[in-house]
Amino acid sequence: MLRVLVTRPEPGASRTARRLQHIGFQPILLPLTETAALPADTGFVTGDAIAVAVTSANAVRHASKEVIAALADLPCHAVGARTAEAARKMGFSCVIEGSGDAEALAESIAASHPGKAIAYLCGRVRFPVFEQRLKEAGVQVRAVETYDTLPVRHSDETVLALLSGQPVDAVLLYSAKAAAAMQGLTKRPALQGAFEKTMFFALSARIAAAFDGGAGTAIRIAAQPDEEALLALLPVLP
Repeated sequence: MLRVLVTRPEPGASRTARRLQHIGFQPILLPLTETAALPADTGFVTGDAIAVAVTSANAVRHASKEVIAALADLPCHAVGARTAEAARKMGFSCVIEGSGDAEALAESIAASHPGKAIAYLCGRVRFPVFEQRLKEAGVQVRAVETYDTLPVRHSDETVLALLSGQPVDAVLLYSAKAAAAMQGLTKRPALQGAFEKTMFFALSARIAAAFDGGAGTAIRIAAQPDEEALLALLPVLP
């Protein structure tokens, strides 16, 4: 059974572990980042925004009750199915579900709300292309940072104990921050043996670039920036 290291934070890590077990892999959970809620200025949130955009389920989960209350009646444009599900659970009454691609979501919002303002629930650490595309199209983006992404540091002893002295067959990388941290782990003398023959799989080209072939091994990139495409890269088991 192939051993697959999952580097994403909870609660996603456990969800991925269940999926891996279901398709015949042995998951090993080693979150390299964690999320923490940030306070938000609800007075700024409401403003002149006529819609809400969300590109991460974490942005909705970490939003305060006050922020949700201020925005819940506005149409919410969610990047994909899981983010849309999180928005509905948090109380948004009108959720428009995207295809899973943030750039496509930006184009859709630009077409629907030209020259208008939207509230963007997001993390402090985020990829700027989504906001850039909207601003180029004349959409005013009111960014509301609801959470931060923080590194989780693990000692050599902790990692080795988790791996039970056995090598890792595959590593799943979900963010640039985790990819950079993974690169650091592969270079530690005490851990190099565990990753000598490891296959690395990234959710996007940007994440792959952050890893930068840390273990001297080629990294494969998902065809689409979603978990379904990422897991499809794993070797097919007999």
